[in-house]
Amino acid sequence: MPSEPARTPAPRCAIVTGASRGIGRAIAARLLADGWSVLGLSREAPAAPFDAIAQGASFTALGVDLTNPQSVAEALHHALALHGTPQAVVHAAGVLKAGALGAVTAADAHAMWQLHVQAATQLADTLLPRMAQAGRGRLVLVGSRVASGMAGRSQYAATKAAMVALARSWAAEVVAHGVTVNVVAPAATDTGMLADPNRAKSAVKLPPMGRLIQPAEVAALVAFLLSDDAAPITGQALVVCGGSSLSG
Repeated sequence: MPSEPARTPAPRCAIVTGASRGIGRAIAARLLADGWSVLGLSREAPAAPFDAIAQGASFTALGVDLTNPQSVAEALHHALALHGTPQAVVHAAGVLKAGALGAVTAADAHAMWQLHVQAATQLADTLLPRMAQAGRGRLVLVGSRVASGMAGRSQYAATKAAMVALARSWAAEVVAHGVTVNVVAPAATDTGMLADPNRAKSAVKLPPMGRLIQPAEVAALVAFLLSDDAAPITGQALVVCGGSSLSG
């Protein structure tokens, strides 16, 4: 009898928030080049196509307001219907509302909390139990080096510090099920966020390495954490700082 043709395995699927720009786009691009299919969750679709998409991989943009729990719930329902339980989730969407004591409005502080903490929690609540049941999965949160505190960044730093506590707590719950949870925390990265008007009174300080971190460099670490080789790494906050952390 003739042998059956070998079946091509379905590409791994990753959900990436904030995939339309900055670090999120760089992560989506790296995963697509590595053969992942990517569901990008963001307010808008990427302005330009990705340069390299491996054979069998695909990119699907899902419009979502990540600060609105109902919008997130609808996007996740759609994502699960399209590809089932993803093998990886990367929460890269972020916003910076800087200001000294008394200068950050309650609305701005709430927006950062909703995007960095509540959206991450909704992703975890929905997807980590499914990953644990499947016996494999990766969740990476994109935090910040300033999570330990920085003048003029108090509310932003607080939300990023909360990410670390959440990641460690979730990691402890799912580690026995083949699922890892980690935080990647960059220093100043060369993205559009640096041109945000909120930073007008706060000049960007280059890391000791003498240049800004590149989004692709952050994406490379994320890609490793999603790999099989990173299975023993969980509950960690990995800082990508170009030496910024060496002096506190």
